[in-house]
Amino acid sequence: MKNLNHSISRRSFLAAASSATVTLATSNAAMAAGSEVRLAILGAGWRGGQLAGSFSKANGCRIVAVADPDIRLAKELAEKHGATAHQDLRHVMDDENVDAVVVATCNHWHCLASIWAINAGKDVYVEKPLSHSQWEGAKVVEAAKRSGQIVQIGTQQRSDPMQAEAKAFLHQEKALGDVQYVIAARMGQRAPIGIRDTPLTIDKEVDYDLWCGPASKEKIYRDKLHYDWHWDWNTGSGEMGNWGVHILDDVRNVAYQDQVSTPTAVTAAGGRVAWDDAGNTPNLHVAILETEMFPTYIALSNLAATPGGKGGWKLRAGLPANLPGSGYAVVCDGGTYFGQRGRGRAMDGTGKVIKEFGVKGDNVLRHVQAFIDAVQSRDESKLNAPIENGHYSTGWCNLANVAIRAAGSFDEARLHQATDQAAWERILNEMRDQLMAFDVSPSNLVLSARLEHDPKTERFVGDNADAGNPFLKRQYRQGFEIEG
Repeated sequence: MKNLNHSISRRSFLAAASSATVTLATSNAAMAAGSEVRLAILGAGWRGGQLAGSFSKANGCRIVAVADPDIRLAKELAEKHGATAHQDLRHVMDDENVDAVVVATCNHWHCLASIWAINAGKDVYVEKPLSHSQWEGAKVVEAAKRSGQIVQIGTQQRSDPMQAEAKAFLHQEKALGDVQYVIAARMGQRAPIGIRDTPLTIDKEVDYDLWCGPASKEKIYRDKLHYDWHWDWNTGSGEMGNWGVHILDDVRNVAYQDQVSTPTAVTAAGGRVAWDDAGNTPNLHVAILETEMFPTYIALSNLAATPGGKGGWKLRAGLPANLPGSGYAVVCDGGTYFGQRGRGRAMDGTGKVIKEFGVKGDNVLRHVQAFIDAVQSRDESKLNAPIENGHYSTGWCNLANVAIRAAGSFDEARLHQATDQAAWERILNEMRDQLMAFDVSPSNLVLSARLEHDPKTERFVGDNADAGNPFLKRQYRQGFEIEG
């Protein structure tokens, strides 16, 4: 391995990236069928550590490098896997002994790190959500298509054999009749992230400028740097982009059979209520996602069912059973299919369970193994979650988040009138009950206009387009721009 302890300037890195076609030809020629795939883990936090563990169990690969702006975390994870630790991920891009990268950074780094890796001739496994904003996700898809690199998103439920069984049951057998609508839910209790009078002191082991990367370099007033970046729009995507993307990817796969790319319109309401903390993403978020086939209604809450209680809100919405805490219901004219990670069940109109679904095994391991198999064979058809599919599923979350960010004052009557579907009315009534338990009025929420969306251009159209379109692309910090 060549010495990488030199300083990498942006100019020299981009110059190297501009010769990606030469690098790509060299990398792919070296990757003979069956060759061991040498991996770098980008991001050594909670998820990076989990993925490193999964890849270490997969056949045909070896972890050779770990990079994280928090060099302490990088060293700890690298030591576990006999790898080299780096603080700057650009060292990995410049390393000819790395064949593929696993992007497990904060959300705001996902796309830029992926594009840099693709341009350096490396294959990419990128954690969900693909993008922090919809525009940049499209740039990753373009880079992957242009380069021929193998790129997969980490929505591991795509590797669960149960999904194919559920699709056959619903669509080939039509065991429950025609699909009417879908309700998706994430009722995962979380805690406030604190609020400080003075900015958080960043540990000296962290290169904070690099940690911010393409995001605005701001002072932090929450209690922790790591993980709680999820609940700050500058770096995270809230619960919609955290658990929501897993659930909505399942919905696109099982209910829509991937026939819908992104919604044709979105209306959302929500807010960050009952907590006094430094977060600014909603801890309560409901949305209507309209499509050319049938609608999906989604409700997310991080509140407990009652103040001081344990366990989240149980959403019923008029169905024969509660929705899974993290899952969805495909409501058909002859019954309902309830899906969640690792299991599913179908009920008839009376609430009787008529079939249960589930396949034992480690779906994360299945997912990472599919990626390694595709890299070794240079056959992207072996992927279970190609990057374009990941872009579309992430897009459902991005659009729901745009609607919240573009929202204005709350109008409860207008929210109820957004659709005449009785299920939506029931969701809103249950939401009101939960808020009242915390002595929070719905007037504390915000409500968006109905934002019409063109899936072909991935832009908002119609009367309210100017409210939503500015949120489709972030402002990038100098030195960390995505070109295009």
